[in-house]
Amino acid sequence: MTGPATPLLRLTSVSVAFGALRAVDGVSLAVAPGERRAIIGPNGAGKTTLFNAIAGEAAVTGGAVSFGDKDVTRLSAHRRAQLGIGRTFQITNLFGGLTVEENLRLAVRGLTRRKFAILSNGTPRGAEALAVESALDHSGMIARRSVLTRTLSYGEQRQLELAMALAARPKLLLLDEPAAGLSAAERTRMAEVISALPRDLTLVLIEHDMDLALKLVDSVTCLHFGRVLVEGNPDAIRGNAQVQEVYLGTPRHA
Repeated sequence: MTGPATPLLRLTSVSVAFGALRAVDGVSLAVAPGERRAIIGPNGAGKTTLFNAIAGEAAVTGGAVSFGDKDVTRLSAHRRAQLGIGRTFQITNLFGGLTVEENLRLAVRGLTRRKFAILSNGTPRGAEALAVESALDHSGMIARRSVLTRTLSYGEQRQLELAMALAARPKLLLLDEPAAGLSAAERTRMAEVISALPRDLTLVLIEHDMDLALKLVDSVTCLHFGRVLVEGNPDAIRGNAQVQEVYLGTPRHA
């Protein structure tokens, strides 16, 4: 018999401190290859800081971050991206004067030696072209490839941001509130896009919409004051009294 797969992402007693404030306080977790994990918790629980620690955008002040068989605790965000850690952000950061496809081309070239070529040589070729086409397909943006980004709806801009993260061919994708600010119809569309992503792509997402998050994932980690409060599958989390108290605001006696 084969044993359990080596985690793609492992955090061991990770802490991130800003002066006396420990925004993340001794968090340990393991995410298996192909797993879809939600990180939930009330405002100030440390969710985005934890994402920043995983992506290399916040310095870890204690513990270790491992990606596959490599300790990446001290690696830069750019180096982690090259290894296969991708992410989206709560606020879109796109080039409005470029088309959807041109934005994707920049995302692909950003991790290569051609990153300073920007839009040279017109049509992408080879692996670059395949990455762009795959990102357009998986994000549902093929029909919008030639549209100027500034003319997209907000929901489409969030889809494009997802496409740009996918264009880098990550092994692990961190989604920071992918449905934030979207209408009900746009949230449904985003959920469909995320659900349809390849199952060999490992996903970790932050999402304040509990119902949406629990529909998209296999497992959940709930943070409270920078620490892991509880972990479990979506059904277990829905019925957990501690989660209801700290995240949903339900008094314990209820």
